Amino acid sequence: MENVVILGSTGSIGKSSLEVLERFPDRFKVFGLSTNVNIALFKRQIEKHKPKVVAVTDPSAFERLKKELPGLKVKILSGMEGLKQLVSLPEVNLVINALVGGVGLIPTLTAIDSGKKLALANKEALVMAGELVTRKAKEKNVEILPIDSEHSAIKQCLMSGKKEEVKRLILTASGGPFYRRKNLKKITVKKALSHPTWDMGKKITVDSATLMNKGLEVIEAHWFFDIPAEKIEVLIHPQSIVHSMVEFLDGSVIAQLSLPDMKLPIQYALFYPERKFSLNKPLDLTQIKNLTFLKPDYKKFPGLGLCYRALKMGKTFPCVLNASNEVAVSYFLQKKLNFVDIPEVIKKVLTKHKGVDHPFLEDILEADLWARKESEKIILKLKRRL
Repeated sequence: MENVVILGSTGSIGKSSLEVLERFPDRFKVFGLSTNVNIALFKRQIEKHKPKVVAVTDPSAFERLKKELPGLKVKILSGMEGLKQLVSLPEVNLVINALVGGVGLIPTLTAIDSGKKLALANKEALVMAGELVTRKAKEKNVEILPIDSEHSAIKQCLMSGKKEEVKRLILTASGGPFYRRKNLKKITVKKALSHPTWDMGKKITVDSATLMNKGLEVIEAHWFFDIPAEKIEVLIHPQSIVHSMVEFLDGSVIAQLSLPDMKLPIQYALFYPERKFSLNKPLDLTQIKNLTFLKPDYKKFPGLGLCYRALKMGKTFPCVLNASNEVAVSYFLQKKLNFVDIPEVIKKVLTKHKGVDHPFLEDILEADLWARKESEKIILKLKRRL
């Protein structure tokens, strides 16, 4: 029996993870959960799964939960320290990090330092500190298993050959709601949150609309698989059936296909290297009318190019890129920034940054904080407003 902690259990990946764990009660026990502010759902999860320990990062939500759960036998931790305690408990075997944003970095490092098996959906941890995270994982002999469908697909495809035989990794992107739209100047928050394929949180959905999400996944793929940026390509694939591909030197292209359902890559990560029978709906190729692939428009979606630029520059530039994007997306969701200004803010911040080579955690956190403050300054100075 493996004791499992899910960070971000009230988010889309967290909820899907719980569904997968429920299918294998003899293999997994939900030992710990965490949330930020969604206390209503969190209470229902606690009552159903009966974890021993939970963590709430938002202070007011933490106080509310303490008042509303006096009768339940569960230890409640708070804040970032609570997340760190939760993932480092000696009883815990497996940590699923489904947090969104830079908040996921420190719990990722803590889980690695504690020698836990780690299933990672928090791409920002590798974007911000890929060199540090992968180095620590190697030192602690911890394998980080990807939960993102694209990186799970690549991991599966790479089993067909050796790393030195790889010609390129091909990450597929749904394209979001705007890949065919010519003018993005009047995009509203409502339109940006209308994703055609996936049901995700607001931040990731906006990132998908700008293609920043795919750019962040390019950086993530570099660190997961130790493949240089020039060997990682992105293709728009609106059907979201081919989750990614690997081309080998002999011209063979291996692809992983399935219906868009995050429970499949989650289950693959939980049982790796085993495969287990799945209750997910099977793929019926006779029902798929066509599979189309398009090159992304880097001019219309400059955020994707900025991600490649930050990856090639290295140092703390990917960290700064991530922080700036988080701030810009937040302002967009508050209707205080235009959609097309999101990559403009990121570009300006990257231009102003002076990178730190081979950064330690303190350097990364300092760069992250600087980028957030600088992004806010730039946003306030922008003349274009809604």
